This record gives sequence, C-alpha cells and structure tokens, in this order.
Amino acid sequence: MAHASQRPPAVAGLFYPADPHSLHAQVAGFLSAALPAEHIEAPKALIAPHAGYIYSGAVAACAYAELAQRRNLIRRVLLLCPTHRVAVRGMALPAAQSFITPLGAVPVDREAWLQARELPGVIVDDRPHAEEHAIEVQLPFLQSTLDHFAVLPLAVGHADPLDVAGLLEALWGGPETLIVISSDLSHYHPYRQAQWRDKATIAQIRQLDATLSPEQACGAGAINGLLLAAQRHRLTPHVLDLRNSGDTAGDRDRVVGYASIAFSEDLDRAHH
Repeated sequence: MAHASQRPPAVAGLFYPADPHSLHAQVAGFLSAALPAEHIEAPKALIAPHAGYIYSGAVAACAYAELAQRRNLIRRVLLLCPTHRVAVRGMALPAAQSFITPLGAVPVDREAWLQARELPGVIVDDRPHAEEHAIEVQLPFLQSTLDHFAVLPLAVGHADPLDVAGLLEALWGGPETLIVISSDLSHYHPYRQAQWRDKATIAQIRQLDATLSPEQACGAGAINGLLLAAQRHRLTPHVLDLRNSGDTAGDRDRVVGYASIAFSEDLDRAHH
C-alpha cells in the first residue's frame, strides 16, 4: 500500500485554528488559564479530551499544564486514541513517519514503532489515521508544552485491553516516556444526565476498574488498557477537570463530557 511519509493535518481550521500564530496564542491562553493541581507527582499518563478547542481545549489544558516541569525530560509520547471513522481490529500504527500540524512536524518514534509492530494486536495501516482528529488535536498541546519529543500514535479499535496493557508495558520506559490517552466521556445526553453518568465513569476510573464501555468513554479500549497497567504500576489517578460542552461552548440539550486525569506514582502509597 503506497503511503506518504508525512500525515498532513485533517482538522486544522475545523477543530482548532489553521493559522500557526492564532493556534499558538489559543493554546498558550488555555495553558495559562489552567489552574495547577494540588501538588501531584509528575504524571506518567494523562487522559485528555479531543473535541474542538472551543469545547474541550480548556479541559485538555488542565492535563497538559502538568507537564511544565518536565518539558526537557519527556522525549517520547505514546499517544492512543479511539477510531471515529475507520473500524480497526486491534491497534493501528501509521506507516507515516511524521504528523504535521500548523506548529510544525512531530516525528514518529521509529524505535518504538518497530517494537510496537511486533506486539499482539498491532497492525500497520495509515487509513484509520488519515481523517482521525483524536490524536491530531493533542499534538499542538504537546508541541506547546514539551521541547524535543517523538510520538507513537496508535488508533485503538476493537482491541483486547490486555493487548493494550501489554503494549504500554513493553514501551513503559522511564520518566522520558509519557502516555496520553485521547478520549471524551458520555455523548449526547441532556446536561444533568451527562453529569451523573460522567461522575459514575470517573468513580470507576478512580478505582482502576478496567471495564469501561464505549458508551462511557469513546476511548474506553485504550483507557481500560491503561487502567490495567496502572494497577500493576500502582499509579494513582488525579482528576484535574471534569466538565461538558454545556459548561464551555454548547447548549445543554445534548452534551459531550470531558475530563482531564493525570496518573502518577503515588510516593506515599509506595512508602506504606
């Protein structure tokens, strides 16, 4: 299958500004407005939403603001998203060697790519990535908060959470490796009902209960894999922000839920 070595932006000008100056300013504004969390250890993993920036940018920024202290340290980001347009069995790696945004090119980590390709449940296919927004909208935040980094982008379709956890485990690395799961929460319920549903989902994530359904979070497949890995590594989830589109820029009849959650090694827990 012929492929381009670069994956061009698919949703610039739709989900976020196509003009680099406007985009940089908007992301910087979200980050500066994000309230720092009560002190948490440097996160190993983040869950961040992926809607248009007017809807979920402020919520996503609460997760990315946690990276400020580690901008020189993080070199590799494992970036997992659901598939919105192309059905995938397993997890799809792109063949493309970089992802382009208005802020520049983000290289795909070749070493991690070669390692991931050999793992159970992983295929190589550019098609799920071509029009997918869920990874693309995270990149300008990473470009604004980290210095030199490469990504391993994976579109997670109908995948066994054990395969997802196995991939995270194989590429876990040290403090140079960050995991980002791109996911929204409930979709298209009335405002109050959405709040109730999303609180229940968050309670389940806090328990590291890896049985989320796609109705609870579109990125459930990837989140469940992360929760299994978090159990093993004793990561503690910290909920940084929980809102929905009715709180940000939408009406309250049919809303989409957004959370940003950081998972960190809880030193207190390790000491007891």
